[in-house]
Amino acid sequence: MSEQPATYLPIEDHALIGDLHTVALVGIDGSIDWCCLPRFDSPAVFCSLLDANKGGFFRISPTEQVKCRQLYLPETNILLTRFLSTEGVAELTDFMPIKEAESTELQHFLVRALSIIHGSLTFTIHCRPTFDYARMRHKVHLVDTGAIFESKQITMGLASPIPLEEDGHGGVKATLTLHDGDTIRFVLSSDHRDGSSPRPLDEQEYNQSFRNTAMYWHSWLSQCLYQGRWRDVVQRSALVLKLLTYAPTGALLAAATTSLPESVGGARNWDYRYTWIRDASFTLDSLLSLGFTQEAEAFMKWLDNRCHELKEGGTLQPMYGINGQQTLTEITLDHLEGYRKSRPVRIGNGAYTQKQLDIYGEMLDALYIYNRYDAISYDLWSNLLLLLEWLEKHWEDPDEGIWEVRGGPKQFVHSRLMSWVAFDRATRIARLRGWPAPINRWIKMRSRIYQQIMQRGWSQEKQSFVQYYGSEAIDASSLLLMLTHFTGTKEPRVLSTLRRLKNELASGALVRRYLPQYAADDGLGSQEGTFSACSFWFVQNLALAGHLEEARLLLEKLLSYSNHVGLYAEEINPTGEALGNFPQAFTHLSLISACTTMDKMLNRHHRQLQLTLRPLYGDYRQEIMRLP
Repeated sequence: MSEQPATYLPIEDHALIGDLHTVALVGIDGSIDWCCLPRFDSPAVFCSLLDANKGGFFRISPTEQVKCRQLYLPETNILLTRFLSTEGVAELTDFMPIKEAESTELQHFLVRALSIIHGSLTFTIHCRPTFDYARMRHKVHLVDTGAIFESKQITMGLASPIPLEEDGHGGVKATLTLHDGDTIRFVLSSDHRDGSSPRPLDEQEYNQSFRNTAMYWHSWLSQCLYQGRWRDVVQRSALVLKLLTYAPTGALLAAATTSLPESVGGARNWDYRYTWIRDASFTLDSLLSLGFTQEAEAFMKWLDNRCHELKEGGTLQPMYGINGQQTLTEITLDHLEGYRKSRPVRIGNGAYTQKQLDIYGEMLDALYIYNRYDAISYDLWSNLLLLLEWLEKHWEDPDEGIWEVRGGPKQFVHSRLMSWVAFDRATRIARLRGWPAPINRWIKMRSRIYQQIMQRGWSQEKQSFVQYYGSEAIDASSLLLMLTHFTGTKEPRVLSTLRRLKNELASGALVRRYLPQYAADDGLGSQEGTFSACSFWFVQNLALAGHLEEARLLLEKLLSYSNHVGLYAEEINPTGEALGNFPQAFTHLSLISACTTMDKMLNRHHRQLQLTLRPLYGDYRQEIMRLP
């Protein structure tokens, strides 16, 4: 395996392509080093991202030193990687055609077209899959049209217009020199169980596939209602969220990857290829505010199905598989060294068994948001009554909370907050729809929770809300007190908390979740970066509190931390390096919320300013018209 360089690109040096069933990460050097087939949560066929020696890849790269640049075709998820040198300039176009409704679950295509813009360059084409996270052997068959990779898991084909040779390690490769005007195309396909050979695309077929894919993304993005100050940024985030959506069920993945570390060399490495109930309200709020009603309806249907599968007593899991799977058994892949030797590599996620009481508030908030767009069903409401009946009895229980700690349950303030949200939103829905409900009991419960948070969740010494009852630890989840309308924007306690959080958790525009040495034991011990979603929540809080100049500057700083194509991982370290799974939906959802909130507050401020100045200066336009 000595041919394969044991090096890792920075996490942020990747872009994402996909077909709404799965995705591939494409490095700025032209290497695909992460892809799962046939679905997001299937075993990886390329995973050099998690082990540069053992993991598979599909690399198209110049043999000489070049500069690399990457960009998306505007308003699409079609990726261009450019190779620049004094000898020549080349462009690599990567995309996955959107799957048609009649295509089978196993049919996927990844198209790679390499063109020389001017001059000449020599390239190495090297495709070496490693099935089932590099645990499964496979056979290589060279055929007239390319190569077939046969495994028990899946059989893939690589259509190539040039002869390929085996590399001796389960892959194929070729080297060729291309000249000005030359174009060569490769198609990786994933359904060759019948032994059929991979079929190349001729120029007409390629152009049609390219146009269809571009038209799909243009058409989809044309629904976006947002035309504010950060239009390009918001639209790119929307395109990322669409790529992370599993079309058959409408589920939104938390991220495209597993086990990218929250600190290099650390153990905070999790599988995020699932759907969290916690993301529900952020997802529906963002999708509906941008005008993507079909995606909101599909995700709402996914949520509805989960509510029809309530566990005994009326409880939900914190997370589910993209098809609604309830069992997400967590195991470690000890044969993989992990990204830059960050062990362990995990698949599955043990958090599905945790008690996380905040999810009920997030669920009810999502349904409240959606109900303003379209009515939820009475059958769903009946299941929600069971859920709320259970929550009335258990909202004071210790739990693992929003951060899914593994060091033992606590009475987290955020979990109490979201229990308040659950009863508040349920009351509002019941009144709006006129449905039978114990509204008076819910109102009393809501008041009781509110008083308890104010009494036990507040630290006189810190002059701040804290992470859990009895602690003095500051937690960025307190930023949701204002965003959930638990308090007003001028509440002295929440403003004091904002100041305390700025002093203890913020470093410029970047905000940490908490300080591990003072917070609840999360059972891990290793450090982590700043949490991108919390950083955007901080901006929203500042804007809502009226600190518009500070909020806008911090937002612009945060936007500068995106990678070269506008993507964010879960976390950012102080040097600006991306950490954690990538790209992360929660971060992009929070970005959208921050941008739309900033626009709203700035527009309101400008209107108020105009009303203030008009009596002083009159209508200058009328004065100008009177000039001779």
